[in-house]
Amino acid sequence: MGNYFSRKPIDMSSASAQFVREIIGRDKVVIFSKTYCPYCKMAKEQFKKLNQAVTVIELETRDDASEIQDVLGELTGARTVPRVFINGNFIGGGTDVQKMYNDGRLQKVLEE
Repeated sequence: MGNYFSRKPIDMSSASAQFVREIIGRDKVVIFSKTYCPYCKMAKEQFKKLNQAVTVIELETRDDASEIQDVLGELTGARTVPRVFINGNFIGGGTDVQKMYNDGRLQKVLEE
């Protein structure tokens, strides 16, 4: 019996996968976002409070958004946004970033 929820394999050598790996390896803070997402706004706001520059990839403006979300799902375990990376490491989504800000961990991670 087939699994209705089986997914196609993700091509981690695709141009979209290369783009994701390149940008998270290059820039200190990267947020994969959608402009209308309240959790994305929440994540971005925490960095704004710290005057931290961020690279924001607004997925709905890209033709390869779905493929990027597939790659992010493979890398982080979920396709949802925001997907936030600091120094190449995935740190979580909007509520994770807000909690880190509130308890002081976000600033400490940014100083590393």
